[in-house]
Amino acid sequence: LVLDVGAGSAPYRDLFKHCQYRTQDFGLLAAGQLMGGREYAPLDYTCDIRAIPVSDASFDVVLCTEVLEHVPEPLEAIREMFRILRPNGCAFLSAPLGSGLHQEPFHFYGGYTPYFYRYAIERAGGRVESIEPNGNQFRLFSQEDLRFASRSAPWRIRGPIWLRIAWAPVWALTAALAPLVALFTYFYGTDSKIEDFTVGYHVCARKN
Repeated sequence: LVLDVGAGSAPYRDLFKHCQYRTQDFGLLAAGQLMGGREYAPLDYTCDIRAIPVSDASFDVVLCTEVLEHVPEPLEAIREMFRILRPNGCAFLSAPLGSGLHQEPFHFYGGYTPYFYRYAIERAGGRVESIEPNGNQFRLFSQEDLRFASRSAPWRIRGPIWLRIAWAPVWALTAALAPLVALFTYFYGTDSKIEDFTVGYHVCARKN
């Protein structure tokens, strides 16, 4: 029995076809604010993440991906997740180490580190089994390189027309190279051990 906390559009539903999969979200984002401009999936629980209306020890697995940055009290949210987990149940968590503002005004934090996860999970009655970086500095660069190429198009540049004309050939070269740079850094980053700059971390933990 799996609960996807902050499920949004439930993009991982198909991965849990072999399970009893349930969804929770507060459901307050406007149309198109979810990732990819999607809409909310049907929700089993529409509620505050700190007060999910189920009994203690109700679920074998809790999934919470890229949600904690949108929660004003993340420590309370993690405590609630471990409340509803069965003994030795598994929690899979991820959140950005850093990101641009999104899903406003419900974006409160960034910078979730391994030290935060260990602190929060241990105090919620759990134990961390693994913390793995979601890529590293090179993968982070590849992501932002593509974003820069998209957002720096000449027609988006503020300023006089001559500035946009002068920037156009530089941007064209940047836009042409960005996918190649991203591809190179993505695969190079796979083996690199520079993990202190990363998109975020993937955490696996269990309830004591």
